[in-house]
Parts: sequence; C-alpha cells; structure tokens
Amino acid sequence: MKENNVTENSFEEFENIKKRRRKLLPWWIKIFCWIFMLFGLLSLVCLILGFTNIKPDLAFYGFETNEPFSLNGLIVISIGLLKGVTAFALWFEKDFAIKIGKADAIIGIILCIISMVVLPFIQDGFNMTIRLELALLIPFLIKLNKIQKEWESII
Repeated sequence: MKENNVTENSFEEFENIKKRRRKLLPWWIKIFCWIFMLFGLLSLVCLILGFTNIKPDLAFYGFETNEPFSLNGLIVISIGLLKGVTAFALWFEKDFAIKIGKADAIIGIILCIISMVVLPFIQDGFNMTIRLELALLIPFLIKLNKIQKEWESII
C-alpha cells in the first residue's frame, strides 16, 4: 500500500503542469506592459533631468508641463512610475499585480475625468476634450476583474 502511494505522488508532479499567469493576459495588455515598463524608466529619467537645466515635455491624461517639479510634472511622473510598476508586476506575474493594476486603472480613470471636467474650468477658457485613454482603461479594469480569481489561484 505504501509503494502505491509513493508512485501516485511521483506522477502528480507531471499531471499538475504549472500554468503561467501571463497567459491570462490578452495580447494588447502584453504590448502595453512593454510600453509602460519603458515609460516607467523614462519617468525616472525625467525626474533626474528636473535637477538639470534640461526641461522635458511631460504629458499624460491631459496633464502637461515642461517642469518636472511642478504639480502637473509630479503627477505625470507619478503616473509613469505607477504604470511602470504595474506593467512590471503583470509581466513578471507578481502576486500583487492585479491589485496594483486595478488601482492603476481606477486612478487613471479618475485623472482622465478630472482633466476632462475640472481642468477646462481652471485654465483659460472652457475647452473640454474627451480623453481616449478611457477607451483602454475601462476594458483594462474589466479584464483584470475577470482574471483576478484565476490569477490568485495560480501559485
């Protein structure tokens, strides 16, 4: 009886082929992972350039500036760093990837709405712009919600 149990345990290893979390991600999220990992690195570079006389043009979600240490500059750099960490976590299948991805999507949606509704009133004249980023942020959030349970079940 003990021999049979040993044999059963030996073959269990082959039957339980480890699934890759990355396979749960659609192709478009995989592409954006690489783009945003690069974006995260460039955000660090822009932060370092803030200490020099070089002033990079920064823009994302409707927030624009060429001063890295202004409010808009810090928002754009923070978004870039968050997106970089999120992309890294998703690509390298980290346990916290879905949670940070959902936070990233929600923050992005909120910032897009702020840049569409609030910023036009603060700036000179009313010039409302529809942010196309919402067309990707909302499906991204929905996809992360759909795969969350399976992602967390894969060890």
